[in-house]
Amino acid sequence: MLPTEPENVSFTARGLKIAAHLYQASSDAPNRNGAAIIICHPWTSIKEQSPANYARVLTQAGFICLAYDAAYQGESEGEPRNLEDPYQRVEEIKCAVTYLTTRKEVNRENIGVLGICASGGYAPFATQTDLRIKACATAAAVCAGTMARRGYEQDSSNLDILHAQLQNAANDRDSDVTGKKVDIVHMLPEKYEDLPTDFPESFRDLAHYYRTPRGYHPRATNTCIPRSWDIMANFDAFAFNSMISPRPLLMITGTKAATKWYSEDAVAKAKEPKELFVVEGLTHADLYDKVDEAGTKLVAFFGKSLV
Repeated sequence: MLPTEPENVSFTARGLKIAAHLYQASSDAPNRNGAAIIICHPWTSIKEQSPANYARVLTQAGFICLAYDAAYQGESEGEPRNLEDPYQRVEEIKCAVTYLTTRKEVNRENIGVLGICASGGYAPFATQTDLRIKACATAAAVCAGTMARRGYEQDSSNLDILHAQLQNAANDRDSDVTGKKVDIVHMLPEKYEDLPTDFPESFRDLAHYYRTPRGYHPRATNTCIPRSWDIMANFDAFAFNSMISPRPLLMITGTKAATKWYSEDAVAKAKEPKELFVVEGLTHADLYDKVDEAGTKLVAFFGKSLV
């Protein structure tokens, strides 16, 4: 089932126009007193993918939802294209809060955030210091900085690999003046059938979503420019999760998610009230579109937290 038809809106973050979808609560849903939830997309993704799936569940439960494309990606402004900047991403969440406070249908005291995948790092980071965010939830959370240092699966990468990526980032930056072409990073093969036989199962999980009709979208190119790595390299999303308290934190993962360790680490660094909710049988990418159980949990969480 599709979410309610969204309104095309926009807001500004660091001078860049951010393209967004605003979903109103379903007319037959419970009255949530203007509660609104910002839904933030994964790395290399867009608002029409997993955020729309969660918006469907949350709007049917009475919440207003705002989903948007990160700067440099999708329909939002920003050059160079396909840049992943954690600090810009965090700023966008805070600017999204500011935008929601201008909407007459939104109760500014009832604004929460849901971060998916890499935004599962950005959302807690923003919540740590933006006291206007009253509740924070994540699905399949990943810290982009930890991933750069340690890998998508726990300790599947190391600082030697990161050093090579930082050299590519330096070459990318030099290309602004030298004009020498630097290859863009393809996170996944273009077609699922092109996956090599030894492709890691954790990335095959992602490809099964992004590179098949299941989740494919032409604006989600699954590419990233190399200079992103020197911005991500020392980012640490969860180091100050204790600052979220006394506001509540919910982190959702799956028993089969290769990234489950991120949520476990993040919750361990938080203070009460906090909860790790693990969905039986789901992988990381399953939490992008198999949202019934996670959605039910989110409805209960935000229903209690945003009142």
